[in-house]
Amino acid sequence: MTANSKKALRAFISMETAGGLVLLAAAAAAMIVANSGLADDYQSWLSVPVSVSIGAFAIDKNALLWINDGLMALFFFLIGLEVKREILGGQLSSWKQASLPVYAAIGGMAVPALVFLAFNWDSPMNIRGWAIPAATDIAFALGLLAILGKRVPVALKALLLAIAIIDDIGAILIIALFYTAELSLTYLGMALVPLAGMIILNRMGVGRISPYALLAIILWAFVLKSGVHATLAGVVAALTIPVAARGGRPLERLEHSLHPWIAFAILPIFAFANAGVAFGGVELQDMLAPLPLGIAAGLVVGKQLGIFGFAWLAIRGKLASMPKDVSWLHIYGLSCLAGIGFTMSLFIGGLAFAEPQQIDAVKMGVLAGSLVSALLGLAVLAAASRSEAVGPVREKTVA
Repeated sequence: MTANSKKALRAFISMETAGGLVLLAAAAAAMIVANSGLADDYQSWLSVPVSVSIGAFAIDKNALLWINDGLMALFFFLIGLEVKREILGGQLSSWKQASLPVYAAIGGMAVPALVFLAFNWDSPMNIRGWAIPAATDIAFALGLLAILGKRVPVALKALLLAIAIIDDIGAILIIALFYTAELSLTYLGMALVPLAGMIILNRMGVGRISPYALLAIILWAFVLKSGVHATLAGVVAALTIPVAARGGRPLERLEHSLHPWIAFAILPIFAFANAGVAFGGVELQDMLAPLPLGIAAGLVVGKQLGIFGFAWLAIRGKLASMPKDVSWLHIYGLSCLAGIGFTMSLFIGGLAFAEPQQIDAVKMGVLAGSLVSALLGLAVLAAASRSEAVGPVREKTVA
């Protein structure tokens, strides 16, 4: 990894750590408001209709959908920038670096989905939620790691970051393949025009951001109208941004300028709009219904079995190597912490279901699973930091 890549990694972890704490506060605020006298005002705010039109072309959505389809497109744009940077010169730039997080991420997506299906196989109306527990919220996870400070090896944070990025790539593919509505080939064809323009700008070495931004907005609007989820336009647009061009490094410049806005504004707004669960009248049997229980079990049990199990198989099978200063207890703690699904899990849940009862069940399952995963992960990593046998155990394992 180059010096610039290491610097970018440290900056990313620092930003995500602080952003995770803000995200936690926003989620807590949403639950407080949803269970207070302001609950009706909260729901009314989310339902406010907002319309944007240019001639005959119009987009009509309520405030919640503008947040989930519009603001979150910027979040996915940032993910696209991060993925491109990591593949070209970061944690995923070589198979030696990427092998362990790739195997761990595959397990961390597949096993939670299977756990969810095991709980919901006899409930056909819930099957569409199979991908909800497959996601990891990197901002929350790194924010909680900050509680342990320097007791957590930097290599473990880098591993968690790499797993989460691969997890995001998987989530993007899942959304594109399984959560796309009826397609409008006309609008999809129209979306190729601004995309082609961005590719041409890239090939010409244009480093100014404004022409890319204009074409990206047009691309987003056409993709939204096509039936493909509009956030995917953010990822596709990001991949056209050049790493180096005339006048500097536009990808890094965009990433650095967008990251604070995403971490401290867009994701907290998303959390506040989507985490408001009204607990009035909720009983234990509601949490034990197949949908919320399958999500919670997928996040808590599935993530542990998937990430730790696949990492163990990869290292024991000499397909990957143990990171420096990282023990098996560290990796188990990481696998627990990766069960914090929150942002992406809630997002996929909103794509999977439309009925209010199902949406509330998704929120309960995601919040419960994420909370248990967070507490368990912190406890395991705290124990790992106190262990005096970490070094010898790791060396023996690698040998």
